[in-house]
Amino acid sequence: MTDHSHESVPSRQRRRYPGISSRAYEHPADRSALVALRRLSGFDTVFKALSGLLPERSLRLLFLSDSVRVSDAQFAHLNDMLRDACYILDLEKVPPMYVNQDPRPNAMCIGLDEPIIVVTTGLVELLDEEEMRAVVGHEVGHALSGHAVYRTILLFLTNLALKVAWIPLGNVAIMAIVTALREWFRKSELSADRAGLLVGQDIKASMRGLMKIAGGNHLHEMNVDAFLAQAEEYEKGGDLRDSVLKILNVLPRSHPFTTVRAAELKKWSETRDYQRIVDGHYPRRDEDKDTSVTDSFRESAAHYADTVRTSKDPLMKLVGDIAGGAGDLGGKLRDKFTGAAGGSGGARGGGGATTKDATDGPDGTWRRADPEEGPGAES
Repeated sequence: MTDHSHESVPSRQRRRYPGISSRAYEHPADRSALVALRRLSGFDTVFKALSGLLPERSLRLLFLSDSVRVSDAQFAHLNDMLRDACYILDLEKVPPMYVNQDPRPNAMCIGLDEPIIVVTTGLVELLDEEEMRAVVGHEVGHALSGHAVYRTILLFLTNLALKVAWIPLGNVAIMAIVTALREWFRKSELSADRAGLLVGQDIKASMRGLMKIAGGNHLHEMNVDAFLAQAEEYEKGGDLRDSVLKILNVLPRSHPFTTVRAAELKKWSETRDYQRIVDGHYPRRDEDKDTSVTDSFRESAAHYADTVRTSKDPLMKLVGDIAGGAGDLGGKLRDKFTGAAGGSGGARGGGGATTKDATDGPDGTWRRADPEEGPGAES
């Protein structure tokens, strides 16, 4: 990497986030995995020492010899964007960036010892300046989160597991590992999209970039609202058969579907969490070492529970209904054996529901309230 240099940065003033921790923008499922890995002292150091077993050095030589390294002399506008992104997210060093000849629009952040950012000519030619700035911020977000290191570590472990696939049930175990890895990869992409927004600071540009990745350079033929409506239709449309097909379609992917990414980013940009970051209230990286793994996993579990509860997907609604039904059944059994049901003619007495039976939850959504819950208790 090269030392920080913040000369020739773009003229438009953007907010800077000194000392920002990647936890500020990481998706809950991504954050819980990263916090756990960061707390395993020496874990990444061991695998960095084994980097000779990985093709990282070969990749570095390949890009150096057969791609164009971004600098003040080559792709200077990309170099300005890169330094600007590192300045905004307060990344200590600026990672090398290469432009690789490939008509397919793509970008990646790889490497164990030092991250490398690679963008294809297809992407450079497809996006305008502000759209490209969000992509560069996306990749710098990967670097700040340490995704390049941990992705390489886990891929190494997966490849190692493949060598022992002859063990009984080995394929089943490996598929479970690969499936979990891809689920994390997809969530890490949502994290990086958020970093791209923090760097670009233009939600419209982020939306345009995702639309172009999906439909090419035909913005005059596309509409953001209609594009987001596709994500809505995808989520709630169809029946249980379609829900299963959605799962089968997404399992082999390392990235979420583009409409889903756009909808997720738009939703996050409208949250209080995002506004707090913009206002300068965010976790600092010097506090990362004190982060609770348990709290991080709890947040991740709460996110998935909330996803099931609020999802419009037929299968997720069924899961939520079954879970809710099991909760109601459990409550009835408890009342039956404790004698709570018939005592004072309370909320569950005959005569219909009372105001305690149906109430707004803390997030404004309708939910059934348990008579024994305190005022603000979660169901």
